[in-house]
Amino acid sequence: MTGPAPDPMEQVHRYLRGEVDVAAPRDAATVVLLRDGADGPEVYLLRRRSSMAFGAGMHVFPGGSVDPRDRDASIGWAGPAAAEWAERLSCDADLARALVCAAVRETFEESGVLLASTGDGAMVRDTTGEAWEADRLALIDGAVSLGEFLARRSLVLRADLLRPWSQWITPEWAPRRFDTRFFVAALPEGQRTRDVGGEADSVTWLPVAETLDRHRDGALELMTATATTLRELAEFADVASVLAAQRRVRPIMRRAVVVDGEVRLVHDRS
Repeated sequence: MTGPAPDPMEQVHRYLRGEVDVAAPRDAATVVLLRDGADGPEVYLLRRRSSMAFGAGMHVFPGGSVDPRDRDASIGWAGPAAAEWAERLSCDADLARALVCAAVRETFEESGVLLASTGDGAMVRDTTGEAWEADRLALIDGAVSLGEFLARRSLVLRADLLRPWSQWITPEWAPRRFDTRFFVAALPEGQRTRDVGGEADSVTWLPVAETLDRHRDGALELMTATATTLRELAEFADVASVLAAQRRVRPIMRRAVVVDGEVRLVHDRS
């Protein structure tokens, strides 16, 4: 027989009492993969395994931490330069390049979708074959870097297929923290997502509105940043309008404040 679930606010109270060592956030990238459906934009979601240390059981977008090798300046690249991405993401060019590379790498690792083309602009199509799967697993295992993988296939990363969306920093009371830039991207023509396993025990495409309805009904768990992103996307009729949106990316982080003796969690937008 299991005991009662831990109070999620206990860590917040410990933080306010000065009992928590604040961890430095790790740079990370997340990609909201979109396609048009009968009822508006649909999103690709993974449900993280219940055994995961971070976000267990939550439905999330593909993403993860920046790998040191994502900073390789020799990675084949097409689209806006790193300096332009730095302005969009409010960071230096080196980090901006790494974030875009991490976004492309993580999307392939966690969905099988590759935002890349040949040097003359011919987009990658079907990536469901055995050779592609071997490459995907090699990336996950760290046996090959993004740069090595792309170079071996004579491909370049397509930075122009991504759009910046938001930046969320995990609250200071959390034991594992991330400084995550959210991107949006359309599912490239001819490519298909697949059940990739690994950190996820299921994957699905869902209309944005349905995802929010299921979350409100308690049938689908979402982290605050994911739910907020979906509410923002619900304002758009199709993927093209999402990609055309002009976004100001600034850090968002939940903070704990005490008002009349009561602890409240608020979103601090820089």
